[in-house]
Amino acid sequence: MNILKIIDTIISKLERWLIITLLSAMVTLTFLHVSLRALYRYAHLQWANEFLGFIDWTEIFVRLMVLWITFLGASLLTRDGKHIKIDLMSTLLPKKWQPFREAFLSIGCVLICIFLLKASVAFLMIERSFGGVLFLGLPSWFGQMIIPVGFSLILFRFILRIIYQSIDLLRGK
Repeated sequence: MNILKIIDTIISKLERWLIITLLSAMVTLTFLHVSLRALYRYAHLQWANEFLGFIDWTEIFVRLMVLWITFLGASLLTRDGKHIKIDLMSTLLPKKWQPFREAFLSIGCVLICIFLLKASVAFLMIERSFGGVLFLGLPSWFGQMIIPVGFSLILFRFILRIIYQSIDLLRGK
């Protein structure tokens, strides 16, 4: 059990580091792009337009980073139990049934994540066979690899929730 907590902690630290790095890169690249566009448009500086031609890939890269940050953030929120919950039963069930409801919902989330993981892997294989290029010679499937990785991380977090909830139920908590 401790090994799962250690793995979870390592993954969460890596996710936090990646989110901070990607968000910093997004802000920097977007600021650079907007500044250069303004310098060309309003100050009529030709070098700004030429430099924009060299970094035209940044817009696509920033959009891709949004996808990565979304999945990494969703995984962290799932870890902390702050993921989106649409649940009517929490208000209708008595308090003593709440742990069973949580375990049942986690099992449902695991099944949904398995389905989405399978679909995202199929999507990634189609992208890979298509052979498109994202930018700078990077294959398009490489950037979209976060989709199955993200669902795998979320699935891992829900499996951990089931394990911990099952232990709590067996202990009578």
